[in-house]
Amino acid sequence: MKKFLHLGAALFIAVSALQASAQNDNAVSSRYFLEYKDAPSSLRILPPPPADSTARFAYDREQYEWGKSLRDTPRGRQAVADANLDPASGWADTAFSEAFGMSITPQNTPAIAALVYKLQEDAGDLATREAKQHYMRTRPFVYWNEPTATPGDEDALRRNGSYPSGHTAIGWATALVLAEINPARATEILKRGFEFGQSRVIVGAHYQSDVDAGRVVGAGIVPVLHNNPEFMKALAAAKAEFAAKSGKAACCRKAPCGKTDCERTECKKTECKKTECKRTECKKTECKKAPSCPQEKHCR
Repeated sequence: MKKFLHLGAALFIAVSALQASAQNDNAVSSRYFLEYKDAPSSLRILPPPPADSTARFAYDREQYEWGKSLRDTPRGRQAVADANLDPASGWADTAFSEAFGMSITPQNTPAIAALVYKLQEDAGDLATREAKQHYMRTRPFVYWNEPTATPGDEDALRRNGSYPSGHTAIGWATALVLAEINPARATEILKRGFEFGQSRVIVGAHYQSDVDAGRVVGAGIVPVLHNNPEFMKALAAAKAEFAAKSGKAACCRKAPCGKTDCERTECKKTECKKTECKRTECKKTECKKAPSCPQEKHCR
């Protein structure tokens, strides 16, 4: 009987996914940077999800129980917050601002926020769609007939394949791009991106293998985006905005006298120095009073 129930659930998911695919194909192109045909094939990249009798599935079950044990903790509440991907709710600000070191909102960082919320569609849909529709994996809360930590999402999740995780693909792709914008905080950003995926296991919406696969396809969409002119323009605007917000826009570290020099996030005018160093060699500057430069003297 359980086998027939799973088959019925899979057929229901398949029909719903095909309807969603038709809607997505007719969606306004401004939602995406890429077209579906440009995205890497998640079906060809990923192995099939674990079969019920395998060691990999046993690990999925182990991680599912681990996630349940954390639901009534601060980490569990964070996982519930991570489930909300509505741009109107400001999920990027909630999920990544602390790690990024700057508030990510349309008011504070409009270029960065716009980049993240548009990237969301490419990573969450285009990067995962082919494998999701092919495998139509039943969600863990459906398989074990147990509630999730996000009951309001369950009806929608039942109509969508579990493998790979779209939330995870979004979180990991977002982390990679934000780390490129602010490499000084890469460790914190990538850690938060990893945790964002694990949140899907904690709430019970995904198996661990779904999450692991989501990171793979999330990473895979990023280099393709870097070959898209619209994305690169948006990324450049985001980097410029971050530089300006960080107080680094006027910093250049150019040597000739009268230019500016950077020290962390503050800019200051340089003095007309007599010598300038490059590695172990000194050279004369353009300053008229610059004397000969002794080899052992270093200035910078």
